Amino acid sequence: MKWLLLGVNGQVGHELQRYISTMGECLAPTRQQLDLSDGDAVTQYLAEHRPAMVVNAAAYTAVDKAEDEVDLATALNADLPRLLASYCAQHNALLVHYSSDYVYPGNGDHAWQEEDVTGPLSVYGQSKLAGDTAIQGSGCDHLIFRTSWVYSARGHNFMKTMLRLGKEKQQLAIVGDQIGVPTPARLIAEVTAQAIHRYQQNPAIKGLYHLAPRGQTSWHGFACEIFDQARAHGLELSIVRDRVSAIPTAEYPTPATRPLNSRLDLSRLEQTLDIRLPDWRSQLSLTLSEHLG
Repeated sequence: MKWLLLGVNGQVGHELQRYISTMGECLAPTRQQLDLSDGDAVTQYLAEHRPAMVVNAAAYTAVDKAEDEVDLATALNADLPRLLASYCAQHNALLVHYSSDYVYPGNGDHAWQEEDVTGPLSVYGQSKLAGDTAIQGSGCDHLIFRTSWVYSARGHNFMKTMLRLGKEKQQLAIVGDQIGVPTPARLIAEVTAQAIHRYQQNPAIKGLYHLAPRGQTSWHGFACEIFDQARAHGLELSIVRDRVSAIPTAEYPTPATRPLNSRLDLSRLEQTLDIRLPDWRSQLSLTLSEHLG
C-alpha cells in the first residue's frame, strides 16, 4: 500500500513515520518539497502519486499568530483537509486527521464527548473545526483524532520550555485555571497505528475520536510535574516547587482566547480499540527519559 504522510517534520508527524512506516511505501514530502498552502500543488501531487491512505499531521499551530494570519491558518487547517477529503472520497482512500480540544467552548468542568456542541474561542479553533466539518461532510472514510496539549522529546513545546526555564529561573508564574491533559506525540502515533490496523479489519470504526492520556491537570500542575520528574531523572534545576506560583488566565492575557476546560472523554476510543489509555504522568516520564537520554 502506498500512503502519504503530511507534516513529517512536526512533532506528531515525526512519531507517525516511526510507528507506521511498515505499512507500505511511505511518501513523506517536507513543506519545502510540497507547499501545503498551495491547493493546486497538493492536487497535482495527489494525482501523480495516488496514495491509498493519507495521514494529515500538518497544521497551523501558532494559536496567537493565527488571530492575525487568518488566511494562512484557514489554508492549512481548513482548506487542506477539505482538499484531502475530496481526494479520498473520489479514490476510496482512508484519511487520518488530527484535530484539537480548541474546537470546544471550554466552559464547565465536564469531559467533552465527541458529539458535544462545539464553539471555538479563537481563529485557530475555528479553523480546526472547519477542517473537521469538511472531512465529515465529504463522504470519505476517515479517522479524526481530537487531542490536547501536544508535546514530545523534539521540537518546540511546553515541556522543553519548562526545562529551559527551570534551569534559568528561580521563580515562575504559570496559568493554573486551564484544565486539560498533556498528550505526547509518541502516544498519538502509537494509538493511530492501532486504529489503522483495526480499521483495515473493520472499516465501520471510521469516525471521530478523542485521543489523550487519562487524568487531568493545569498548566501549573504540568510544569510542577515536569520539574519533579526532571529532578528524579538527575537534571539540575534552579527552580523549586514553592517558587512556581499558579495564576489565573486573566493575569496572563494572550491575543487568542484559550479554553478553560479542555477535558476529553476517552470512552469511545478505549471501547473501540479495546484498550485502556495510560495516565499522563507515566507518559511524561517516558518522554522525559527519551529527551534526557
